[in-house]
Amino acid sequence: MVDILAENLSGKAVMSSDGTELGDLYNITMDLKSGELNDLLVSPHEHLSADRSGFDVDETGRLKVPVGNVQAVKDYIVVAR
Repeated sequence: MVDILAENLSGKAVMSSDGTELGDLYNITMDLKSGELNDLLVSPHEHLSADRSGFDVDETGRLKVPVGNVQAVKDYIVVAR
């Protein structure tokens, strides 16, 4: 797998594997003790109903996409629902 700097991911569009545009990457959470990545925090697009996205939502309305759902990182971050 190719190494990607986190600074290059900020603001990148996030799309589900079925082609639905979910929103833009806001941040990535991690476990400070283990260094393991936890969730992508995605600012949802206006047309997307967060409760119908299939993902948990944080207190600010951002989607919490588990890192394990990431399938590809190219022009988009592609995630499985």
